[in-house]
Amino acid sequence: MAKAKQPTIKDVARLAGVSKTTVGRVINGEDQSVAEATRERVLAAIAMLGYERNIVASSLRTDQTLMVALSIPDITNPFWPEVARGVQDACEAQGYTVALLNSDWDARREIAHLQTVRRNRFDGLLINPIRITNAELRALKTPAVLLGSGEAFPDFDSVGSDSAGAVTTALEHLIALGHTRIGLIAGISQRDRPDTRYHGYVEMLLRHGLPFDENLIVRCPYSQAGGVEAMHRLLSLAHPPTAVLAGNDILAIGALIAAREAGLIVPRDVSIIGIDDIQAASTTSPPLTTVAKPKYDIGVQAANLLLARIQGSGPEGPCHLWLRGELRVRETTCAPA
Repeated sequence: MAKAKQPTIKDVARLAGVSKTTVGRVINGEDQSVAEATRERVLAAIAMLGYERNIVASSLRTDQTLMVALSIPDITNPFWPEVARGVQDACEAQGYTVALLNSDWDARREIAHLQTVRRNRFDGLLINPIRITNAELRALKTPAVLLGSGEAFPDFDSVGSDSAGAVTTALEHLIALGHTRIGLIAGISQRDRPDTRYHGYVEMLLRHGLPFDENLIVRCPYSQAGGVEAMHRLLSLAHPPTAVLAGNDILAIGALIAAREAGLIVPRDVSIIGIDDIQAASTTSPPLTTVAKPKYDIGVQAANLLLARIQGSGPEGPCHLWLRGELRVRETTCAPA
């Protein structure tokens, strides 16, 4: 069966008895000089025909597509849906559509995402970068905002969470409970950057005069299986920790599973704390104590910065925002036995 012909602006003009220019003014919101009765006839014709604006054709005239791209490294990580929701809500409020791109930690895909932005004439890009450089992002010649640390991107705005502050908050909670032998499950980052969680952990031990024991630090992939294996290694030590800080909630959930497999009761036998406050953190058994990152707010603020840049109303120089997390005390931490 032949595909039905989509109504055009010419069809709308014919039905409403006006010119294409008048229809264009109504569609683009530039109808101050259009009589109210005429405007109503145009809107009625649009509704009757089911006309939809041709964004591609419009972009050729206005050099705007009203579309932005959101490039993230791992769509399966529960951290990102809330960020994406914040981005979408902020963009839709100003009439923009968001295209989600997932690089899956593949540097070639990330480069392909830049090409997609250029080829499809996106108005802007929000990106949590893996391997691209400041120079490559400049060469894109499209407004862009970094999700996360902007240290390697001095020419661009960035909005991220204070990971170092999250480590400090988590360890202050454990130390205040009386823990002095605290393990760290440090995820292995796929980015070329300093390990914020490791350095924050070491600094906190020094600040509180606690002994540093390399055996209490286990590195593993950021996965639940990695958390299970890392926790088993910590529990197998001759002097295991009384509390464990996991680099994120996925690792912490793995640590909970491993403790249960070892026949331990959390938090009586060992306390566990995570970082992020993903949705699953409140549904574990027992519910996970964690440091909640402001995921939705990160998305909203990053999107608003990007839209300001697109519209030429952004701050004078690059803006770098760090949003602090909040402790969520649930049922996986208590004073050591």
